[in-house]
Amino acid sequence: MARTSPFHAPRNQGFVRVAAATPVVHPADPTANALEHVALIEQAGRQGADLIVFPELSVSGYAIDDLLMQDALLDGVEVALSMIAAAAQQAGVIAVVGAPIRQGDALYNCAVVLAGGRARAVVPKTFLPNYREYYEKRWFSPGGEVRGSARVAGNWCWFGPRVVLEVEDRPGFTFAVEICEDFWSPLPPSTRAALAGARILLNLSASNVLIGKADDRALLCASQSARAMAGYVFTASGWGESTTDLAWDGQAMIHEMGAKLAEGPRFSMESHLTLADIDVERIGLERLRTGTFADCARDEDRRASEDDRFGRIVIEAEDAPAGPTTDLIRPLDRFPFVPDDPARLDRDCYEAFNIQVQGLMKRMRATHGERLVIGVSGGLDSTQALLVACRAFDRLGLPRTGILAWTMPGFATSDGTKSNAWALMKALGVTGAELDIRPAAMTMLEGIGHPFARGEPVHDITFENVQAGLRTDYLFRLANQNNAFVLGTGDLSELALGWATYGVGDHMSHYNVNGGVAKTLIRHLIRWVAAREHGGETADILHAILDTEISPELVPAMDGKIQSTEATVGPYALNDFFLFYISRFGLEPSRVAFLAHQAWKDASRGEWPANTPDDEKVEYELKTIKDWLRKFLIRFFQTSQFKRSALPNGPKVVTGGSLSPRGDWRAPSDSVATVWLNELETQVPEA
Repeated sequence: MARTSPFHAPRNQGFVRVAAATPVVHPADPTANALEHVALIEQAGRQGADLIVFPELSVSGYAIDDLLMQDALLDGVEVALSMIAAAAQQAGVIAVVGAPIRQGDALYNCAVVLAGGRARAVVPKTFLPNYREYYEKRWFSPGGEVRGSARVAGNWCWFGPRVVLEVEDRPGFTFAVEICEDFWSPLPPSTRAALAGARILLNLSASNVLIGKADDRALLCASQSARAMAGYVFTASGWGESTTDLAWDGQAMIHEMGAKLAEGPRFSMESHLTLADIDVERIGLERLRTGTFADCARDEDRRASEDDRFGRIVIEAEDAPAGPTTDLIRPLDRFPFVPDDPARLDRDCYEAFNIQVQGLMKRMRATHGERLVIGVSGGLDSTQALLVACRAFDRLGLPRTGILAWTMPGFATSDGTKSNAWALMKALGVTGAELDIRPAAMTMLEGIGHPFARGEPVHDITFENVQAGLRTDYLFRLANQNNAFVLGTGDLSELALGWATYGVGDHMSHYNVNGGVAKTLIRHLIRWVAAREHGGETADILHAILDTEISPELVPAMDGKIQSTEATVGPYALNDFFLFYISRFGLEPSRVAFLAHQAWKDASRGEWPANTPDDEKVEYELKTIKDWLRKFLIRFFQTSQFKRSALPNGPKVVTGGSLSPRGDWRAPSDSVATVWLNELETQVPEA
């Protein structure tokens, strides 16, 4: 979609800034509570929030028992709502507050949506707890079947539980409300609200605290946001609420599709906000590409009676000021395939390594194989594949001598990579050998009349591919000779960029364990294996390989500089970032550029994955990101799909997906990148 200016404003990039408010509570004092609300709303406005959510019965206080039935209190709530609505309009923030609301001859526990200086909707609580410490049916009527209108703070508005609110001219900014007990039910109202189109789900809660209850709430919030493919904002009553028989911790959390974006302090004695930017555009794309969600939504609509269907209220966009140009308030990994959290990184490496190992084990069992052939260059990919092969052989009870590893020096092979390859093969106890491809390469170059064979320093693509093709050709023939199969080494990042020699080249193998693993993750996998599986000399060799610049070593060094892969295709850190958001979520190039700039513009900000060397902690300006993204789009969408359409088998490893034509990515080999390039050029500034 067309982006509005400024480019760097999160709300112009499909984000909604939400604030979970935890006010100090003044039991049965609506005026004092209104002042607490106003102060937090003004603070939220200054911080660029679009939407602020308060706890259950926040205007009156929750634990006030029979005082809820007093007319004086309920009249005070009406006055307080008018005060809060005016403050929300002034701050340009949509406010959702908790209040007891009279409707006819009944009282309801409600969420009141305030925008444009008035109440726009009142959502009554569907499920009233009346067990253990709860006694809500003494005061409130259940709101599940109510539908109509109510006069609140002097204005008539929607009254009922089934409503989705949509902000005009803010695509994807749709939200719905449930209250406390509602999300503890087997079928929360928010589930149906999500199916009706709400991308942000709000929970106004009182929820007294007990030992272990905070974990239960977090589990429910995370699971509901994942199952409903939505953002989920939860805020509970805190300090000041009556402790006659109960206590309150003020837990506030914001989740998005299962991931926690933010969590506030518990047991605080001060009013405070918990803020995060929810990516409503990504939520929409995830729902779009997950057919089950749409199927379920259609099924729900088919089964619903007219009274069960959700209404929709549009809130005018002019109620909110222009978004600030600020940094995103949400976790954003620089390396989408490599989490910053050390515990999660350890778990991811354990799972990735064992997925690779199990895939290879099954292929060996299926082929009754006891030997495999692998080319070992002394680089990252062949090292990881060799480590996987060793573990697979160990688990199958096969001797590592059945791993037939060849290093194949060519015209540009350095002494460093060759020595690392030999050292690794010896340290791992595989059968190592060396096969110099230069004589055969020279014969082929002579046969096709290439200038290099006449002594001319011509190092073109033919010169490179003669070497790459011969290496793979030799490996296949060696596999024939030794009753083995060829283990591939090319990774997911290279497949995305088309950085492989097609056919009889490193593009092909009998089975490729690295095809589902991004280059940035392979670095950390090798570090993980070095720390967990090996020590001493082997670990030293692995770290030496990690310290070697990534190079295909097909062109001789010029002026002392070796051929650099990243100088040609771009930094793998950026390419993997582009790949994740384009292939996994289908984001537009402008959003990918925005996110990449947020993640990479300042090396001193944010977290880095554990054990990241200091020299890898770099930063990129927007122009650099745009330049490399342009090249990525051409490579990914236009020039390399034919290679991905003919990939060997290999296991899917990462949530970012696989590029197998039998799996996550299916595309024509003769498409063009025009639509993506046009979007990039028109929507992303140069700086």
